Amino acid sequence: MIEVRDLTFSHPGSKNPVLRGITFRVNAGEITTVLGPNGSGKTTLFQCMLGIWKEHEGGVFLDGMPAKEMDRREVARKVAAVPQEHDPPFPYSVFDVVLMGRAAHVGLLCSPSRKDRERTKEALDTMGITHLADRPYTRISGGERQMVLIARCLAQEAPVFLMDEPTAHLDFRNQIMVLMKTRAIVRRNRLAAVLNLHDPNLAILFSDRVLLLNEGRLVAEGEPRAVITKENIRAVYQLEVDFLSHGQLEMICPRVETNEGAVSSRR
Repeated sequence: MIEVRDLTFSHPGSKNPVLRGITFRVNAGEITTVLGPNGSGKTTLFQCMLGIWKEHEGGVFLDGMPAKEMDRREVARKVAAVPQEHDPPFPYSVFDVVLMGRAAHVGLLCSPSRKDRERTKEALDTMGITHLADRPYTRISGGERQMVLIARCLAQEAPVFLMDEPTAHLDFRNQIMVLMKTRAIVRRNRLAAVLNLHDPNLAILFSDRVLLLNEGRLVAEGEPRAVITKENIRAVYQLEVDFLSHGQLEMICPRVETNEGAVSSRR
């Protein structure tokens, strides 16, 4: 479980906070999605949660322990992260990239053990990418890279997943595949997962809870349908939207101006 309490962060020398009094918690088996426009503080929130930026007010707690008081190795045993961008300087094999997730469990000056390699193989198998094990990580597709990074998190065996824009640069199919796989793993392994996404429709489909950020403040929190509303989208994105309904499914459709006038889909 990860909990954020009254988190406020400013860059050194700046009087303008990037985050202002953020409070929420994520429980095991849940996906919480952070939505908000560019510059709203989503990535900054993740960097504070990972302990990269510690100069903040308030606290981040991992299983009840203050992250500020934990060293990098301790944090790595609690939190696994899928970064927004990842371009390694060397063409490591996919197997070796996933094996790097075991770093928090390998002693100083020690080599990975048989157990570490077994956990790596299990992670590859869980993600369905065992066939990529010997391929250079730099020569696989964007969707395959995301699967590899999730496998690395699985090998890390941390109870908390942080995923910073995991669908960035992915085509439509790979966006859905990555999020479906993530949801299945979170449910099966009882992980606490926090995702940064830009698409509110994906948040509706794959989230248990949604946090809506704007200008560093948490303006709404709760179940997707309670947070992702016409009023909130208008207030945060300055965009008029309608909802399309199909059975139990509800999706957002923006009102688009064309030469013939406004095009929208009414509920």
